[in-house]
Amino acid sequence: MAYDRYIAICHPLRYMTIMNHSVCMWMAAACWVMGLIEPIGHTIEMSKMSFCESHTINHFFCDIAVLMKLSCSSTLTIELLTYILGTLLSMMSFVLIVTSYINIISSILKIQSVTGRRKAFSTCASHLTVVFVVYGSIFATYFRPASTLSDNKISSLAYIAIAPVCNPVIYSLKNTELKKALRRNKNS
Repeated sequence: MAYDRYIAICHPLRYMTIMNHSVCMWMAAACWVMGLIEPIGHTIEMSKMSFCESHTINHFFCDIAVLMKLSCSSTLTIELLTYILGTLLSMMSFVLIVTSYINIISSILKIQSVTGRRKAFSTCASHLTVVFVVYGSIFATYFRPASTLSDNKISSLAYIAIAPVCNPVIYSLKNTELKKALRRNKNS
């Protein structure tokens, strides 16, 4: 999404050439493949663990941090795997998003008209909001010491429920028909 916004704002005349169907398919496929490959190491390591304590998971869902807390085996390997892969994948995508938006903002600031700048910023605002909600909840949930990972159900709830619920709301606020309907209801 950040790359799409970057091309749309920084290279608007070349947008259709750069963001063609095959590029979009390649980007979507890369996301799916990474999403499928990344948890394989965790799954393999989890299958090697033994669970001696209670088999009751005191959480919203079967999260890796909760399972590590229930395990009586050493969790060092899976903790390292979580931090290394999590840092690499999360930070890599986060850096790409930040780099795209730095370029976008520098291009927007070069636009002479106030209306043009406002339109360009509004194009990016919804995506940036979603990025902050998702990455904020991911960092709050997973990038903490292992001893506290399973204790924070609120950040897990933000990651699992609040961020996905906010997505359609945030993106639909850009819809002009929705804005008109909200204004009509407000004036009624």
